Amino acid sequence: MDIITISTLSIALYFTTTILLGRRLMLAVSPPAASRIALISLGLGAAILHISVVYNSVFTLAGINLGFYNAASLIMAMVAFLMLLAAIKQPIENLGILILPVAAITLLLDQQFSTQHLISSQYSNQIKIHIILSLIAYSLLTIAALQSILLAIQDRQLRHKHPGGFMRVLPPMQAMETILFQLISLGFILLSLALMTGFIFLEDIFAQHLVHKSVLSIIAWFVFATLLIGRWQAGWRGRTAIRWTLTGFVFLLLAYFGSKLVLEIILT
Repeated sequence: MDIITISTLSIALYFTTTILLGRRLMLAVSPPAASRIALISLGLGAAILHISVVYNSVFTLAGINLGFYNAASLIMAMVAFLMLLAAIKQPIENLGILILPVAAITLLLDQQFSTQHLISSQYSNQIKIHIILSLIAYSLLTIAALQSILLAIQDRQLRHKHPGGFMRVLPPMQAMETILFQLISLGFILLSLALMTGFIFLEDIFAQHLVHKSVLSIIAWFVFATLLIGRWQAGWRGRTAIRWTLTGFVFLLLAYFGSKLVLEIILT
């Protein structure tokens, strides 16, 4: 199959899975295990097709192309894949309502538009390790940010005594918080490894074209480190955990896409 056919099939599967998830939430019913796995498998099929398309456009013979649309498409493919993979063991597939249509849109944009940001280096394998670690860390922390938004909605509904509707298909808040901190902990470890490999493999991590990304990523690292320490020592949870999670994610978002949006889209 050619790239256009694979992309179209991936987008169709993404939206089909989203519609089925939306229908389940509207009916507020918990599906049987077999139906749930089938739904997750459908989404995983879309994400795997998406990754196969975007991987070839990012890792090219000329170098690693991390243009704005390529990077956005690859990250959303990773976010969708990791979320659905985790959903096999943890009840987080409802995040697909937010993640899957965005993944489909980034794939569509990547096929329609292109920007070039080639990274060519004699240490290509080392750079590739750094980039992959960064992408997985960002993907996990993106899922954590979305999980915190869902947790905030759940908290608000419970405070206003509206436990009905889609709330009935969500796990208890304590389980939701446990999943949130599992995602943050794993994402934090990978972010630490990404920063470490950046210091080791990049010639100057604070070079002019990297300084904003490096500084914002380090700030995000300190935010998530503070959150995890607060959780461990002071039992932070609820709104405090949500605020710190979203703050750290905003810094990461600016680090990964802030300058790309300005330099590759707005200024050109």
